[in-house]
Amino acid sequence: MHNTKIISLIVLLLIYFSSVCYSQNKQVSKDEIEILLNDATKEFKIKNYEKSLTKSRTALKYAIQINDAYLIGRTYNLIGANFDDLFMPDKAFAFYHKALHYINKTSNNIFKSNINNNLANIYFFEKKQYQKGIFHYEKSLEYSNISSDTSVIYIRKLSIIWALFEINNFTKGLPYLKYLNKFKQYGDESTDGALNMLNGVYNDHINDTVKANFYFLKAIELGKKSHEKFDLSITHKKYADFLSKNKNYKKAYEHILEFNRLTNEITDLAKEKKTKLIGVNLELDEYKREVDKIEAEYKKKQRLLQKEQSRNKKVFSIIVVLFLIITILFYFFYQNTKLKQKNRIKNIQNKIHQNIINASIDGQESERKKVALFLHDTISASLSSAGMHLNVFLSQHSAVPDEIIKTKFILDETHDKVRDLSHDLLPTLLVRFGLLYALDDLCEKYSNSNLHFEYLNTISNKKRYAEKFETRLYFIISELLNNIIKHSEATRAEVSLSESNNELIIEITDNGKGFDINRFNFVEGFGLNQIKARINNLNGNFDVKSKIHEGTSIKITVPLS
Repeated sequence: MHNTKIISLIVLLLIYFSSVCYSQNKQVSKDEIEILLNDATKEFKIKNYEKSLTKSRTALKYAIQINDAYLIGRTYNLIGANFDDLFMPDKAFAFYHKALHYINKTSNNIFKSNINNNLANIYFFEKKQYQKGIFHYEKSLEYSNISSDTSVIYIRKLSIIWALFEINNFTKGLPYLKYLNKFKQYGDESTDGALNMLNGVYNDHINDTVKANFYFLKAIELGKKSHEKFDLSITHKKYADFLSKNKNYKKAYEHILEFNRLTNEITDLAKEKKTKLIGVNLELDEYKREVDKIEAEYKKKQRLLQKEQSRNKKVFSIIVVLFLIITILFYFFYQNTKLKQKNRIKNIQNKIHQNIINASIDGQESERKKVALFLHDTISASLSSAGMHLNVFLSQHSAVPDEIIKTKFILDETHDKVRDLSHDLLPTLLVRFGLLYALDDLCEKYSNSNLHFEYLNTISNKKRYAEKFETRLYFIISELLNNIIKHSEATRAEVSLSESNNELIIEITDNGKGFDINRFNFVEGFGLNQIKARINNLNGNFDVKSKIHEGTSIKITVPLS
């Protein structure tokens, strides 16, 4: 009770001194600034630059008052975007730099990516400082990768490869080009045009004139549809360079003319935008000076305010004490939240890893089946047919050359090897009679005078499971038996199968030398991590017990439903 009264007293004192100190400095809330900034963004999108800049200036003033780095950075970026759209890159450049300074103080990776990309565009296209442009493009890609927006990542990589090709760094740019060609679905009409242009540039570099010509023409065709005049103009310029290099000067001249025409249109559009802005009497240079003054004036007011507030040191002491109390109260809450976040991220990473493994397993099984069927149905059949014709030939001729007999022997031997390989890839017993028969045969096949595999099965051999289920389990068990043969030095091993509570239980034991399961290199060397991942793919459990000189026991439990 006593502690509660003290805390209540502290809160009351804080409220009192706050009302005294700040009654004359009422601030606009963060939500109100957000609304104002959203309105300014809408005006920008409909090309109403005057209203957008005016609202941005007001939003900046309030954002600086509450010292919100995110809102300040976002506002500077919007102001820069307005000037950028008005073809005033120098003014835009200054505001983008301020935006980056503030947004780097936040954790907003989306705006970090956007602002770095805006700066890179000016460095690259306007200032021709390609290395700085590439640096900011790569930073933009780095932040885009964190946000995992595939379409944005695609555009960022497109910008990087454009910059790299511009400085003839084709070696570094080639992996990006391969990525873009592989994941075209993440782009759109405008990026398709640019990608085809870059493919043209690369094929020109490696002197594949046919492909280069195809890609340049395709880029021009797509550029006309997308109405991206700047990209289309650059494509005409690059194509003209290509044609000139290959001594087709007439066509090169035509595309240079088209490049000049589009460039003039872009220039005229810029003049038109600037004229409209002058028509509403907005002085852009004066605007820039006013925006620059906002931060300076705020800092001046802050200094005066600090002098005034220095008379009330006790207020700040109370605030510090209150802050410490709040910190202590919420410390455990923060730690708990942080732990939950880490666990959530770890779960996401595990799911991604599992999806990759699932895709790999499905692909391997599909290819294994295709190859096995191809060997059995095509190669083996062809070899059998050839052997049959040779047998007919031998039966009709009493005296035949030794080469024919040797050929017959080679064909028979090759046919046997192809058949064995086909059976290894997709065992016939597994396909025809199922997992239980196939495992019985596998144990008998692997047994020899040095190592005996005993097969114990409490399930009817006639029982069948889903084809994919049987195939995956067969190759998992086959790999485990191979590990016993290669590494265990065992003389006896046992494979047992049973069903319980709608689960298939597989136990594999041996009397070999065992190993230390805590040693990573052993686990990796035996491929147990991969096997465990494949069992997880079946929603099953995989348990390994082993000790040095005491053998190994493996238990696999897989649900049947």
